[in-house]
Order: sequence, then structure tokens, then C-alpha cells
Amino acid sequence: MQKNITKISDTEQELEIILSAEEFGTEYNQELEEAKRTVQIKGFRKGHVPAGMIKKFVGSAIEASIAEKMASKHFSAIADEENIKPASRAAIESFSFDDNQLSIKLSYEIHPEFELKSFEGYTFTQPRYTITDEDVRKEINLILKGHGTLISIDDAASATDTVIGDVIRLNAEGEAEEGSAMENHHFNLEYLPEENPFRSALTGKKAGEIADVTTEPKEEETPAQLYRITVKEVKRLELPELSDELVKEISGQRFENAADFTSDVRLQLEQHFTMKSEDELLESISAKLIEENPVSAPKTMIASFANMLVENAKRQMGGNFPKGFDAGQFAQAMAPNAEKHARWLLISQKIAEINNLSVTDDDIRAFAEKEAEKNPTLSVEQTISTYMSTEFRDYITDSILKDKVYDIIRSQVTITEEPTPIPARQD
Repeated sequence: MQKNITKISDTEQELEIILSAEEFGTEYNQELEEAKRTVQIKGFRKGHVPAGMIKKFVGSAIEASIAEKMASKHFSAIADEENIKPASRAAIESFSFDDNQLSIKLSYEIHPEFELKSFEGYTFTQPRYTITDEDVRKEINLILKGHGTLISIDDAASATDTVIGDVIRLNAEGEAEEGSAMENHHFNLEYLPEENPFRSALTGKKAGEIADVTTEPKEEETPAQLYRITVKEVKRLELPELSDELVKEISGQRFENAADFTSDVRLQLEQHFTMKSEDELLESISAKLIEENPVSAPKTMIASFANMLVENAKRQMGGNFPKGFDAGQFAQAMAPNAEKHARWLLISQKIAEINNLSVTDDDIRAFAEKEAEKNPTLSVEQTISTYMSTEFRDYITDSILKDKVYDIIRSQVTITEEPTPIPARQD
């Protein structure tokens, strides 16, 4: 067997495999004999068609089958021998049978070879979010909103109130357009953007007052729309007191009193923003290493990440994109992000390779034990069994390896903490 490897780019190669008749003859003759038994040609009894005629009618199909088998048989061995790291399945570009030899040309993508720049000396700032009593109070108020009561008020509407009014559309002369009236329209000011003209016009209005609103046209040729709103009622959400009884109801009997419930809300906020802090640090680190190591990513790998991002977006929308949603355009928009994911994966793999990182059964057991501590309903042995299973092992291994890579990076860079207030909640 002869082999010729041609580099097309940093992530693409071609491999030509040349086999003698002795190397593929056994498989070829087997297929030819099978064809003799099954192929039926008019004028010949089944099983008695001459070999020359079999080759004439189905020879090309036999050759294609043999080329596929030989490529599959030899590619893995050649990849191991030549230390090729395929990033995609090898595809047959062409093949030929000449002078009792078979020549197969394969194309495939590879993991690129590159030198990783040292990241010692890099400095990163990690936000250290501080949870205040006011943050806890706001979070509890958000929970209490689901149990609040809308009550009518005589005060002017604030930016968090609901305004109920009759709406009419006006023409350029300021006269009501026929058929444009809408009675008892509800404007929940809290959920309108700050720059929304209805929110701006209605904030500060009382029942009985009138607000005129001008909306900007969406297109240049379209004139501005004028509206007049007669405020009929202003409603404000009144929150209930956080009593022990309400706590039991809200928590499904998990907590007996308001103090324990409040402590748990604080704990949940701390855990959430600790994870957010770690995620933001990792994002900064990955962005810096991607910038410093402009490695090319295989197209197959980028496409895989793009598909993952599209599927994640689809799940967030309930499993399907809305009608009329251009999934192809969305996937195209995700391509730069997918490429960053692919490049970071290559860099992470390089760090793992340089530092001889691996994941053992003991690592998986230790990981399972920590996870079991977070969920009292699961036993340690049950969690270990699940993580060791064929279905979950690869995912868990990947998670543990990522943590090990992250630990290596953290040990070699400087990380400073910056006290940071938690961002305002966007409802």
C-alpha cells in the first residue's frame, strides 16, 4: 500500500491510498461472486452470467463499493500511524481502478497544529457581586407580585402603575378618526420601554386627565400617528405582607417562617451571582486567549456549534421558531459566535494536551459525590451510576476536563476582584 498526504490548508488535507490487486482482490472477488449469484440478465440463467458481462453491467457499482470498504478499512490505521487528528469524516473525492491497482483520494478536515502562547502574566478582573438587604427586598417583592392585588388610586400614575383609558386616533387636523376608538385599554407602564411615548405621556397622569401621544413612523414615507387618551383609572399593585402563612404557601411548605424564607432568597442570589461572576471571568479569559491565538477552526466544527446555538435558541422559544422566522438567516448571524466556540475548544484541548490532563473514574466519582450533596433526593451511589453510564459519561467527562483546564489557567494568571453591585433586574 502506498499513501500520499497533501496539505490543503491548516484544517484540510487530502489522502491518496494506492492498493495493489493483492490488497483488495479478496474483497473484490467476493463482491463479484455475490453479483454472479444475484444479478439476472436476459438470456442467461441466474448464477451463470459470465464474469465479463457482470463487470460490464454492475462493475462500476462493485468498484464503488470496494473503494468505500478499502477507504474505511485503511483510513483509521493511516490516521493513527501519521498522527492525523481528523475533525470530520473522510469523504471519497475520487477513485480509479487502473493496471490492477486501486487509487482512492479522500478529503477530510483535521484539528490544526499550532503553538499555544504562554498566558502567564495575563491579568483579569473578576466582578465580585455584593448582595445587599435592598437586593433581597427587591427579589422578594418580585416574588410577592404574583400574590398582589391591583387597587384603584387617586394619585398620579407612576412608572410602575397600570393606566386604563379610552384611546382614539387623531388625524392631522386633530379630529378623531372614525372607527379608531378603543375603550378601557390597559397600559402596564412598568413593562413598556422607558423611551416608549405612551409610557412617557401617561406617567404622572390622574383619572380624568387627557394625554396626547405622537408615535414616530416606522418608515420615512409613513406619517406620524397621533393619539388621545382619556385616563379613566389608575391602578397600583399592592403587595401582601410577607407573613409566615404566606411563606408556607409560596414555598410549598418548605419554609415555616419569613426569616428562613428571606435567608434562602439571599442564598439563592449569592449562588446565582457567584456563578455569573465565574462565567464572566471565563468569558474574559477565553476572549483573551482566542485573541492571542488566532487558530483556524475546521468548518465542520464551526457548523456543529452553529447548529447547537440554533437548537438552543429554538428550545428557548418553546421547541420551534415562530412562523415566518428565518432560521437560515439566524444561523448565519450565529456563525461568528460559533467560530469563537470552536476556536476556544481547540485552545482548551491544547491546554489539556500540554498539561497531560485526563479524567479518571475517581474524578467522576468525586464529581458525582459533590453533585449528590446538592440534591438530597439522590444517593451518592445512584449519582455515580448515572454519571458512569454510556449515556452521560462523555458529557460528565467533558465537564470535568473543562474544570481542570480552567484550574490550570487560573493557576498561571493574575485575577483581581472588583466589588460590583448586582445589575438591575429586567422584568
